[in-house]
Amino acid sequence: MRLKQSIQGGGIALLMAATSPGSAGAVETGGAGHATPEQMVEALHSAFGTHHVRAVHAKGIILVGTFTPSDQGKTLSTAPLFAGPQLPVTVRFSDFTGIPNIPDTAAEANPRGLAIKFRLPDGSDTDIVSHSFNGFPTANADEFRQLLLALAASGSAAAKPTPLDTFLGNHPIAKAFLTTQKPAPVSYAALAYFGVNAFKYTNAAGKAAYVRYRFLPVGGERFLGAEDLARKGPNYLQEEMPARLAAGPVRFDWYAQIAGIGNVIDNPSIAWPESNALVKLGTISVEHMAPQSADTDRATLFIPSNVPAGIETADPMLDIRSAAYPISFGERQ
Repeated sequence: MRLKQSIQGGGIALLMAATSPGSAGAVETGGAGHATPEQMVEALHSAFGTHHVRAVHAKGIILVGTFTPSDQGKTLSTAPLFAGPQLPVTVRFSDFTGIPNIPDTAAEANPRGLAIKFRLPDGSDTDIVSHSFNGFPTANADEFRQLLLALAASGSAAAKPTPLDTFLGNHPIAKAFLTTQKPAPVSYAALAYFGVNAFKYTNAAGKAAYVRYRFLPVGGERFLGAEDLARKGPNYLQEEMPARLAAGPVRFDWYAQIAGIGNVIDNPSIAWPESNALVKLGTISVEHMAPQSADTDRATLFIPSNVPAGIETADPMLDIRSAAYPISFGERQ
């Protein structure tokens, strides 16, 4: 493993990669047509290396808990998520990149991830995948692949301007994503998480609304200062969670942010205005570390388009994301 210089003067100044020094120059950074799911997974490997774990958000922990729906959820959707009492959930917190041993203290570990699997009364399940930044670096999957390939081709030996320099010069939103991440959190439990892709909710009256998700920690967001961060170990986020849970559950309020007139539905790089209405869908209570956590982590697959009746995907990016995840899953089995 080596440290590859990727972005100058920003929050993510170094990208850890497991490529050989000469391999990046052979990476194609363009190409016509739409990326396939297989190409998306390969692009992630080109940036982060092939480790036979998750292609992205590789380092994580698995926990279990419950979801308690609110009465408001039923006003938006007929989905069984909101119809009854508590549901069991499996929760995964994670660091960014496809590198399984990235230090929790590294700037490149942002954005952090929160994935949730809800176990429905009929024995089926539904999934949500979110991260700790309100937005995505690119408008679509093809551009995201181009960004990953540009990262892979922009090591310290690359001539200036590097492919990444050129990409970020043409994609200011991607540059903002890579250079304006949140500071290191006190805990995975002390971060807000955002589902950046839109879904269509339909209620019993047939009325539809487009929503994006956010999960807000009941205790608020809290971050480490530079001195406190310097005293933390490389696995501090994983190590502090058992003691935190021993003192009581970790809770997140789950909200649907409602699209307003003129809001873009199919471009996750553009955050919706903070003035948009928020509807509380319920509360996630994270209660215990999962038994046999490492095995459970390896065996658990979250699919962003895995939704019940009453909810539909509305952003085309969800299709390719959902097709790519099983490919990565197969590589780690």
